[in-house]
Amino acid sequence: MALQGGPLPYIIEHLAAIGIELLVSILSLTGITVLLYAGRMRRGTRQNTLFLILCTFGALYVYDHGERFEKHGFYNILVFLTMYVPLNLTLGLFYVLWTSIDNFAAYFSVVFLIGCATICASLVHYRGEFDRGLFGKLQYIPGECNWVGPNIPFVDLLPTGTQNFWASSMHCKPEQHYINATIDRHGALHVDCSDKRSQIHIEILPDTRQWPLWRKSMWGVYNTQVLKGIKRVEYVPGEPVALDEGTQAVVVRCGSSSTIVTRVSPPIDKLPLYTPPMESDTRTNSSIHKLTTDWMNVTNIMNNQQTQFKRPNVIYLMLDAVSHRQFYRRLSKSAKTLRALHRPGINRLSELYRYHSNGFSTDNNTKTMYFGEITPSKPNPLPIWAYYRDRGYVTARLETGCDDWAKECSGQYFESHDYSVGNRSLDYELSSPFCMPEYYPRTGNAFGNFKGPYSIVARCLYGRYVHGWAFDYLYQLRRELRRNATSTGQGSSEFSRPYMITAAFLEGHEGTGEVLRTMDNALAAFLEDLGSSGELEDTVFILGSDHGLHMGVNFLFLQNGRIEHQNPFFVMSVPEQLHQFAESFQEHHGSEKEISPFVANEQRLISPFEVYHTFRALADWPKVDGDNWRRSLFAAQKAGKTCDEAGIGANFCMCK
Repeated sequence: MALQGGPLPYIIEHLAAIGIELLVSILSLTGITVLLYAGRMRRGTRQNTLFLILCTFGALYVYDHGERFEKHGFYNILVFLTMYVPLNLTLGLFYVLWTSIDNFAAYFSVVFLIGCATICASLVHYRGEFDRGLFGKLQYIPGECNWVGPNIPFVDLLPTGTQNFWASSMHCKPEQHYINATIDRHGALHVDCSDKRSQIHIEILPDTRQWPLWRKSMWGVYNTQVLKGIKRVEYVPGEPVALDEGTQAVVVRCGSSSTIVTRVSPPIDKLPLYTPPMESDTRTNSSIHKLTTDWMNVTNIMNNQQTQFKRPNVIYLMLDAVSHRQFYRRLSKSAKTLRALHRPGINRLSELYRYHSNGFSTDNNTKTMYFGEITPSKPNPLPIWAYYRDRGYVTARLETGCDDWAKECSGQYFESHDYSVGNRSLDYELSSPFCMPEYYPRTGNAFGNFKGPYSIVARCLYGRYVHGWAFDYLYQLRRELRRNATSTGQGSSEFSRPYMITAAFLEGHEGTGEVLRTMDNALAAFLEDLGSSGELEDTVFILGSDHGLHMGVNFLFLQNGRIEHQNPFFVMSVPEQLHQFAESFQEHHGSEKEISPFVANEQRLISPFEVYHTFRALADWPKVDGDNWRRSLFAAQKAGKTCDEAGIGANFCMCK
């Protein structure tokens, strides 16, 4: 019965029943196992019963070994074994000790009481940790919603690595040979390999930014198109390979080893200012994004201070399926580094404790964040980065799952799939390296438990974590986009075009919740570099998620898992100048005059709708659209807001 499947709405509706059926099957087989080894029966009967059980498992696997919503038998087996094996090993150990130690009952009673006391004390501690953040914690304020149900974090009792220690190592095996490959400023690829006997092969990955929607479907189309579009050449030592201007990445192979080389091309000084087509210009076309005439004068709000109001850069890193608590549970080093980025006078951090998802998965939550509505009301909707590009920003996006957000989450709303959202909304795009078959399976299910972007094992590609290649490109992007500013000797991006970078990481999207910790060192290093570079003086940096983990034992069986699912992580760093303006705006135009909008919002119910309006407000700065500003995170949101008022459906609401 637990194998019942269907589309996502069906799974959501029957999730509790599937969980109960799995639990009943675990307890039933445990009872049979106990009878087999503790009961009095002939050896032949015991062997035949065991053989029958194994045949039943084999038949169930043949019947359903799928890893999707419609067919999820293999996932069921993993959940089953994750609970059945530890339970029966514990019972087996108990039986051995019971039969071999005198007065075992007395010893066990003492150990049991001590264990219960330790577990209770640990749960009290972890329940307190659930509420904590960077600088404060969730406050139980009269009138504000609270998480519903028994929020008991049993999952925190499990040591790190417990849920997938049996799967494989969480480290990537280094490549056999060292390959030194670089692309110079003239677009020439230089390669040197430690294996001098092997021929060096170059695979030039296609520029996917201009591709139409139909070429970017994640279900066996996008990766196939990328592989078909690869240009292969042999490298002759001493003869660099000239790359086309649009090429962002190449794979270099030497013997049994490979590496990826990325660059940002064309360079920023050769990138022309984008002119949007009249029919989709978000500055004038109300069918694309809501327009308003409620504009305000920044200088007047700041009491006529003679200050140059710079357009802020925006960087948004999305950690898919990472709850507020999961961030601190698995990314402790990154959390420590993040705390150090709060520097009043330069930039300030704020964290949302009651940040609440709008739906079950990435689809609804990111559409809310990037469109301002769950279901686009107009055809051919453009994501928020198009809004930035139309206003002179340089826009860049990085996807680490061989997919395209615009195609998967909004493709159905376009009148023609020959339309290229990337060409319309982005200056730079990188996703093709993450379509290589060594990471993303060429055939079959690309989203399995042991390979691909949703796997429960370390996500490796050519001897490194997949996110390592992604961070390489992000470092290159930041250096390139700030290069014009630093070359002037002024050291500030006010002398160059502002930029908006969005990047999606999928390490949190898997059932065990363990893979996320593999990116802790890389993320912490990125955050440290972000702080030391001076970039946060003129950049709004957002580190957040779309939702918490929506799979695994904790989500399936415990209320704590359901709460974490609807409470994603969200932290925002704001430059001092913008922070001061928001405080002044609140004082002069807010409904609550004597309150900091950032302090207020930390404890209020916030959803991705407010994030969308935050993106809108930033794109228009230093012009201030009063409507977007009041609905953004730069203004204090309504106290005591309900899920209905926040645009959160009753079936998803976990804060009441």
